[in-house]
Amino acid sequence: MFFIYQTILSLLIIFSPIIFIFRLFKNKENKRSILEKICFSSKNRGSGKIIWFHGASVGEILSIVPILEKYEKHKSIKKILLTTSTLSSSKVIKKLKFKKITHQFYPLDHALFVKKFLNHWKPNLAIFIESEIWPTMFKEINKKKIPLILLNARITRKTFKRWIKVKEFTQSIFNNILISYPQNQETKLYLKKLGSKKIIKIGNLKFVENKFEKQISYSKRFRSIFQNKKVWVASSTHKTEEIFCARAHIELKKQNKNLITIIIPRHVHRTEEIVSDIQNLGLNIALHSSNNSNLKDTDIYIVDTFGETKKFHKIASSVFLGGSIISRGGQNPLEAARFGARILHGPNVDNFKDVYKLLKFFKISKQINSPKKLASLISFKKNKHKALKIKKIGRKIFNKTVIEIDNLINNEFKKT
Repeated sequence: MFFIYQTILSLLIIFSPIIFIFRLFKNKENKRSILEKICFSSKNRGSGKIIWFHGASVGEILSIVPILEKYEKHKSIKKILLTTSTLSSSKVIKKLKFKKITHQFYPLDHALFVKKFLNHWKPNLAIFIESEIWPTMFKEINKKKIPLILLNARITRKTFKRWIKVKEFTQSIFNNILISYPQNQETKLYLKKLGSKKIIKIGNLKFVENKFEKQISYSKRFRSIFQNKKVWVASSTHKTEEIFCARAHIELKKQNKNLITIIIPRHVHRTEEIVSDIQNLGLNIALHSSNNSNLKDTDIYIVDTFGETKKFHKIASSVFLGGSIISRGGQNPLEAARFGARILHGPNVDNFKDVYKLLKFFKISKQINSPKKLASLISFKKNKHKALKIKKIGRKIFNKTVIEIDNLINNEFKKT
């Protein structure tokens, strides 16, 4: 099976110039990312021992920012290698401004590139985040006797079904992992069945507050726009969910005249379509990109720009999380919950079952199935007490995670 996997990759590499050119035009690659993915490294390794973290994109990187902060200050660690696969994640890493972190794009999972990458960087400890499981890399890491950790591991039912179809091949991959730290009970069960040898459940690192949340600030203009309004946020919405939330706005406006509903689409390229659909309901719309400060007659405020979700979560007392009315499995509610917002969601939250179960236990989240029900549950008062509960859970998970990683570093770095 591994031979077949490598053969398929070899065929893809033959066509990779065409694929990379296409991705260049789509702004999904640049010159540096392409070169590093085929192992033309832009940086030297340097001396000393290296701890290596790998996460696919922004979500994975944000979940380990507090850990990166911790080990940036760790005296025995001279360098941290951080690999990702997307341009958006590289922009986030630039904002971190850590002195010890060297960022590289993750290599293609072909033996040729993987061996070249490992021979160049010679990591002393490899920590992969969430669902980043790569057969060739894991095999070569094991050959070089580098401790391999799967941190905040996440295996969905859909992913499990794919892996279990080739059980022997799968077990040969998962057996290379020294320790897996699943973020939920479901993943823990799947990891056992897939062949992961040692499994320790700590909890989901996404409960942990990161530095970007602490650093959020508002301009005077931003504060003045919304300070006298009753606002709620519909975040990470997908097709049909914007109309769902617009109908909730209509219901809510019957009792709240000074109301603005802020919609943050999951995919901002749909803005024109969203505007057209909502205007058919007779509602007035303002776009965030228009920089319009006069929202006197505005019903729906659409955030049609990237990277600004956090500041809207911070001002909202109620946040509806999209991908939950339609069958997408829901979106991560923890950022909004840490800001003290009431979390509202549809019935489809399989991606975050354990998280929503806990939020429901703390009476932070409510499930809705109609615009009228959504309108009836929207609150305009933050609950800071419940926000502190979420942060407390995050601190416990962070502390346990650090203890585990410290033990691994001490065991590995004391070797001569």
